[in-house]
Amino acid sequence: MDLALAGHVALVTGASRGIGKGIAAALAQEGCKLAICARGSETLAETAAELRDCGAEVLTIARDVTEPDSAAHVVGATIAAYGQLNVLVNNVGGNNRTPFPQQSDEEWEEVIGLNLLSGVRMTRAAIPHLAAAGGGSVIFVSSIWGRELGGSAVYVSTKAAAIGLAASLARELAAQSIRVNSVAPGSIRFPGGSWDRRVHDDPDGMADFVEREIPGGRFGTTEEVGNVVAFLASPRASWVNGTCIPVDGCQSRSLI
Repeated sequence: MDLALAGHVALVTGASRGIGKGIAAALAQEGCKLAICARGSETLAETAAELRDCGAEVLTIARDVTEPDSAAHVVGATIAAYGQLNVLVNNVGGNNRTPFPQQSDEEWEEVIGLNLLSGVRMTRAAIPHLAAAGGGSVIFVSSIWGRELGGSAVYVSTKAAAIGLAASLARELAAQSIRVNSVAPGSIRFPGGSWDRRVHDDPDGMADFVEREIPGGRFGTTEEVGNVVAFLASPRASWVNGTCIPVDGCQSRSLI
């Protein structure tokens, strides 16, 4: 299926590795012009080179989007380079595994900044440009542990908030033809990621985890998440708005 994304401009945060990189690659395969953003300039440049080798047009923006002034800078750089914005993917995220009784306010604020406020600011900066393009798509990358219990309290709380934010914004922005959705990946393995490290550290334990928790029988891939995001970003998903789509090989148990 042609997703009708050729020539569209897509901005992806946290795109130098992992899920963000997989999303950028999927959008590039559909003909999007890319703006990719991450904190580490070296890894970002390596990812951009890989995408360009596949024929993609790529702008790199080395910036920490948890900083309050970064959203305007990142969106502004994208508009300066391409003149428009059609797709925003809020992928930046993180966790803190300090036991709850020992977690400080600063640790909570850090994860809130990563999983929620970065997307708030990026979306707020992007809205005028998405509207000027005649509408567009915003996708938040949440987690199945934003839909049901799993992981640390701060992770569940912020990932659930991102799903709620996306759904709320979808109703608010629908009149401007801006669709807002979220995806909820399950356990996704990629080189250097947390699940990859766990597999190397405890292969037997992770094999038991997969057998017990993932009916699909394996970890998911970044490409599989990217494919779902590319569809949601596209005009082919024109009547999909305000929803959260799990990408988890039937790992989650939520009925909604």
